[in-house]
Amino acid sequence: MVQLVPMTPEDFEIFLERDIREYAQERVRAGFWSEAEALQRSRKEHRALLPDGLKSRYHHLYTIQETERGGAVGVLWLKTDLDSSRASGFIFDLEILEPFRRKGYGRQAMLELENLARSMGLRQLGLHVFAHNEGARAIYENLGYKVASLNLLKDL
Repeated sequence: MVQLVPMTPEDFEIFLERDIREYAQERVRAGFWSEAEALQRSRKEHRALLPDGLKSRYHHLYTIQETERGGAVGVLWLKTDLDSSRASGFIFDLEILEPFRRKGYGRQAMLELENLARSMGLRQLGLHVFAHNEGARAIYENLGYKVASLNLLKDL
């Protein structure tokens, strides 16, 4: 089992640098950005989303901890929107650390998040997943997430 624990400032610094790099790589792999611009653009987007770091309004950052051994197995980043007519949350990132992948922790974290989201008064959760991330797509679809939009690209 896992639990979602609010991220510490130390964990946030580690997460942020890793997330900036990984998001840049994913945007390049998906064909949206070039290698030359990716890191700078990723930093800019992260600064815009998290202007106050861990204390950025509406953003909730968690360390995913395995309850039996107590160690971190990943991270989860949720943004809430309680001001709309349909209170919702958007999952900006769910990452299970490499040694713990394919052991059910991602699914467990998503189920924990759903419970947490309900307790926050959220009525809907959304997320984005890159098309090439078939493992994540399978987990989300298995949990009942449906495609709401598609981006299509063609190299010329």
